[in-house]
Amino acid sequence: MTDRVAALTTLTRDLISIDSRSFVSNLPIAERISVELGDFEVETLDYADADGTAKRALVAHRGGPGGIAFSGHMDTVPDTGWQEDPWSGRSDAGMLHGLGATDMKGPVAAAIMAARALPLDVPVSLFITTDEETTKAGARELVQRSALARAAKPAMILVVEPTNMIPVRGHRSHILFTCVATGVQAHSATGLGRNANWALLPFLTEMQALFDRLRTVPALQDQDYDPVFSDLNLVLDNHGAAINVTVPQATARLKFRYSAKIDPAPVLDAVYGAAKRAGVAVSETREGSPPELPADHPLVRLCTDITGKRPGTVPFGTDASVLQALAPCVVMGPGDMSVAHAPGEAVSIAELDAAIPVFTRLAEAIAERR
Repeated sequence: MTDRVAALTTLTRDLISIDSRSFVSNLPIAERISVELGDFEVETLDYADADGTAKRALVAHRGGPGGIAFSGHMDTVPDTGWQEDPWSGRSDAGMLHGLGATDMKGPVAAAIMAARALPLDVPVSLFITTDEETTKAGARELVQRSALARAAKPAMILVVEPTNMIPVRGHRSHILFTCVATGVQAHSATGLGRNANWALLPFLTEMQALFDRLRTVPALQDQDYDPVFSDLNLVLDNHGAAINVTVPQATARLKFRYSAKIDPAPVLDAVYGAAKRAGVAVSETREGSPPELPADHPLVRLCTDITGKRPGTVPFGTDASVLQALAPCVVMGPGDMSVAHAPGEAVSIAELDAAIPVFTRLAEAIAERR
């Protein structure tokens, strides 16, 4: 094992071992990452999330303006379904196991190693966010508040999400609709209550029809994506109501994902129109505009030339939907997204290590263009 592989393995394992699920404070993992940034100017962006939990985004920079910025996030999804310790960082057959190993603590570790390996005269930044899995709040704080990011003026942001090192030139972004039907709580046997689910059902019937339209109407689809149709995912919540209680509140959450070529207006009209007819209250939050660069964009071509891999698009979202306000974004990193968000998540140490020289070549190529 080389010194670089040993250091990479240690850093990745250390990051995996820290619980940084989106609903807990990420200060411990931010402090561990800061230890690796001794040669960089570092800016900490502290904030509290909507629940009052302390959060921190990090911006680090070295060299002059106009270089590359590597970006990744510290938070993970919940540990749903895990049968072993999600934070063990267990190694087996060249793989490191644990929650967030692929998405995206391993890629973040590789990006940090690459940035540190660059010559001091090569400008490089690190944009390390949190809350990416939920609200993109860390990226928003960075864009809105970071003086160091503005001074660095990166020519390119490489979001190192796991793509098997395939350059991703565009991805979908989402609109999250929270749809609430209200009833009257009572013992269900008395006939005195009103169950909110009955008010929600007509709305959901129209949403099922919208779901079917997205999958069958070509005008609502984008042939540059796989799948070609936009996602409309539904989650229902009765907020713990018992079976012998008329439900006082029923909530439907709908996540609609769309690409840059898709106009979301018909979906917005359908959701709000159905809600009005059913007497359902709707609020929405947006991830940011879908980022997308042309296939022949110079930065996309550069990534293609260095990796030898054809660029593509992906259906999932990243911080690029927010960070694109600072510089053009390409998404490309080691690891396989198909194992993310699932029990038994693991990442190949060899793949992380192989990404480091690719990242450094890209950074040097960007620096030469100044």
